[in-house]
Amino acid sequence: MGGKEDILSYIKHMAFAVKSVDDTLKRYQTLLGVGLDARVVTAEVARIKVAIFNVGEIEYQLNESLDADGRFSQWIAERGTEGLHHICYAVPDIDAALESAQAEGATLKLCSACNVFGSHPHPEGYVAFLEQETGGIELELMQVYTPEELEQYKSIRGI
Repeated sequence: MGGKEDILSYIKHMAFAVKSVDDTLKRYQTLLGVGLDARVVTAEVARIKVAIFNVGEIEYQLNESLDADGRFSQWIAERGTEGLHHICYAVPDIDAALESAQAEGATLKLCSACNVFGSHPHPEGYVAFLEQETGGIELELMQVYTPEELEQYKSIRGI
């Protein structure tokens, strides 16, 4: 890696904590004309309902907890409002990105969906969360799978 500018590649997705996926998605569709092709799925492992769609090059995820004490419900209750929960940044090398962040004082946060600290496989790539927030927004890093790795990890379920 040449320097800090090489750590992040692009925004992979922006995840919003919402009370109702259906109501929020309908507002995006009606007011902004986006999300018309949204995919709505229930991830039983993570105990969430999520609508996934793109706005330009950026994937939006509208996340609703299936349980009153779920992570998105708790986040909304703590802040008193729905909003941007986390931004996932794609990185070319998650180990190098975590090493760089930790050298600057970052600490690893528990992935509540998987109950794991640090880099671990998710459906789209290796992910890790940082304990530190920026402007109240959680930070997720993802090394997106290569096509070969995606085939290898197809059996991983949940978000």
